[in-house]
Amino acid sequence: MLPPKPKVLLISTVHPPNDPRIVFKVAASLQNHYDVTCALPNATPETLAGVRFVKLPFYPKLTDRLWRVHPLVIWKLLKTKPDVVQVFVAELLPIAFIFSWFGAKIIYEVQENLPKKFHTKKINNEKLFQYFFRCFDGLARRFFYLIFTEYAYLKDYNNLKKTHRVVANFASLPLLNPMWRPYRAGNASQLAEFLYVGVVSTDRCIQTIIDALALVRVSHPDVIMHLFGTVNFGMENLEKLENYELVRKNMVFYGYTDLRVAYQKARTAVAGIAMLKAVGDYPDSYTTKMFDYMALGLPVLTSNFELYRSVIETAKCGFCLPPDDPNALAESMNWLIANPLEAQKMGENGRAAVEKNYNWASEEQKLLALYREGINS
Repeated sequence: MLPPKPKVLLISTVHPPNDPRIVFKVAASLQNHYDVTCALPNATPETLAGVRFVKLPFYPKLTDRLWRVHPLVIWKLLKTKPDVVQVFVAELLPIAFIFSWFGAKIIYEVQENLPKKFHTKKINNEKLFQYFFRCFDGLARRFFYLIFTEYAYLKDYNNLKKTHRVVANFASLPLLNPMWRPYRAGNASQLAEFLYVGVVSTDRCIQTIIDALALVRVSHPDVIMHLFGTVNFGMENLEKLENYELVRKNMVFYGYTDLRVAYQKARTAVAGIAMLKAVGDYPDSYTTKMFDYMALGLPVLTSNFELYRSVIETAKCGFCLPPDDPNALAESMNWLIANPLEAQKMGENGRAAVEKNYNWASEEQKLLALYREGINS
């Protein structure tokens, strides 16, 4: 009889129930080697076969989560007696210490450089929260294994006591391949459609996108922008943005949507858009959607950060543009519409680059190596 698999608990109080990285990358990679439980807000049992899901309530405000969700996490999950606990948000570090007192090894995944982003957050950025973050983040550096999604974070996390790994958020081909089709094969009418997946916000250049659409619609009045993601500053404020009324009929907002549904639109899109402003840690952090678009065979329109240019311009799979220049974005959109064969070649180049360099399979081995070391230590 084979020995029982070590128990792993993956937990977040803020990520969606079908978060691509947690569920379809981390959990999917671990399930063949470990007994995996995944605790996420509004999780459903059928999300991923072979993984046990625990449904947590969701509250936007950290104060609500602290007294409504965190005690539930301790009461509901401590009895599972996990061997390894991986937490994906800093607010769970105090709870992680409780699990460690009961014998669990802790892995803390750093997905954002919070000290650089506190000032960009509209909620949960109070000075008291920042103080406690610094305290527990410092303790985590001493006692926990750490995973970073970006190499740039190592500039600030340079005094670590335990093993760490950079596990980049590259594209998962098993997840995306069902949505991958020959370029624009599903668009018989060849409408000018573009795809945007991610939070809709001012930091992610929504004003630039609106202004660019206003320019593109002069020559392509039927241009459509499909936007999948939460409007984090409210639809009522979106409607007040300059030129929004002009392009209202050219924009379709779907809200937060499972990527397996949202990326169906890649089949008919001219390109994928992933524009970000140079705020917080954005210039040092890959936008995950860039790799997803590449994997789906779409040209990519993104910001002209050096990090992004090293991927897009090297692979010749899109354009890197000034994030505050709607004219440059509109020119690139118009060029891709007018040059479908060149656009298709860009998409093919991006797909080839993902297959060779930017896919999850390579990162999976780093993840599993850290787990082996943590469990055997």
